[in-house]
Amino acid sequence: MHYGSLLEKARQRKLRVGLIGLGDYGRSLLFQSLRGPGIEIVAVCDSDMDRGQGALAAAGLTGDRIRRTDSLPEATAALEAGQIVLTSDGTMIPRLALDVVVEATGHPEAAALHAALSIGEGRHVVMVSKEADSVVGPLLAKRAASAGVVYTPVDGDQPSLLIQLVLWAQVCGLEVLSAAKSSEYDFVFDPGAETVTCVNRSVSVPGFGALWDMAGRDPAQVIAERSERLATIPQRTVADLTEMGIVANALGLDVDRADFHAPVARVQEIPDLLAPADRVAGGLLSRGGVVDVINLLRRPDEFSLAGGVFVTVACEDSYTWNFLREKGHLVSRDGKSATIANPAHLLGVQSATTILLAGLEGRATGSGRIEARHDLIGRTNRDMARGTKLVPQGRHHEVEGIDGLLVPARAVRPGAPIPFHMMCQHRLACDVPAGTVITMEMIETPAASQLWALRAEMDEELLAGT
Repeated sequence: MHYGSLLEKARQRKLRVGLIGLGDYGRSLLFQSLRGPGIEIVAVCDSDMDRGQGALAAAGLTGDRIRRTDSLPEATAALEAGQIVLTSDGTMIPRLALDVVVEATGHPEAAALHAALSIGEGRHVVMVSKEADSVVGPLLAKRAASAGVVYTPVDGDQPSLLIQLVLWAQVCGLEVLSAAKSSEYDFVFDPGAETVTCVNRSVSVPGFGALWDMAGRDPAQVIAERSERLATIPQRTVADLTEMGIVANALGLDVDRADFHAPVARVQEIPDLLAPADRVAGGLLSRGGVVDVINLLRRPDEFSLAGGVFVTVACEDSYTWNFLREKGHLVSRDGKSATIANPAHLLGVQSATTILLAGLEGRATGSGRIEARHDLIGRTNRDMARGTKLVPQGRHHEVEGIDGLLVPARAVRPGAPIPFHMMCQHRLACDVPAGTVITMEMIETPAASQLWALRAEMDEELLAGT
């Protein structure tokens, strides 16, 4: 990306931006937008207008500068008067005179509706809500291209950052063996207390120090033992699978294992582990060109990848990579692979690049294409009763009793798996035994759903015959 050119354009023109959703991401974007050039958030939406007003106030936007309304004529007049519109109606935002709409609700049904409306109104769409993107992203991208607008993932979240890192590696002529991210929260080992802590969950692990170093041991065995000792801490999450599915669909990458290898690994072990076993000693993968995740294991005093992204590439020039190893780069023990990381994802703090690129240059910060290549689906890990409502909960948007799997995409029909985020907030239509992949007929069909309707359209256009 040519930041100098983008910065110059941003200094010459302000984009009028609408923001739907004032959670953690939306609040960070709102605050940061006031400090950089080229972006003016003139309309915001939150289902709770009091919470929305609180977010605006925290950013220093108060009093007569804000107009609370769910009326389109009133909102239009407020914008013309130079006020910021605050609404609880997300469907109104695309109908205002805007350049870009940022969808950040995290709600798949609402996000799909808002994105479709925005594209129909000729607005560029910055899609933060990965849940909707994973179900109907390919269709929304196709619609946007036909309408002459941009549909893009967002800088500040891992998919956009990883897509760009992979493309950068390919431009440099590097063979990408794997593209991956560090899970959102590290596994922090305290050698003195002999505990491993992830956020607010701590596990006593006497003797875990014996698993700290892989030297002289079979890496696969060490990884298996670490995983077993830490079994009470989730090592695979729906959020990670969702994001990596988006990356795979944008880049044409594959999945080596439907639930990912997801090793608990130290940063220096990544180039050894996330590589094909037939090419790198200690590799866990059966092939290259795949997506995966690691759970970063570190001491409290060690550097974190902060949920960032990385690629593991083949080292074809041993002289150069040995030289780079001496400079501190992450090279595998046998010198056959290396890991290159972007150890950050800063939410809305760094999203200006995506908004400006879409609004000023008509380009996405993703790959510019999205294939209907993979779906995130669900498999029960316990017996579940008819009538159970599937409600995402917690930091990782997990549904209790259901694990995620990333599999080849298929048209959604009776007998075929239903995408994970398509079944959320709906009820089971039958009893479902443990170990069952949830298929379409197992979910009560909603009376009206924009997400389901869009997926049916996508299946007809992009997945016919699957």
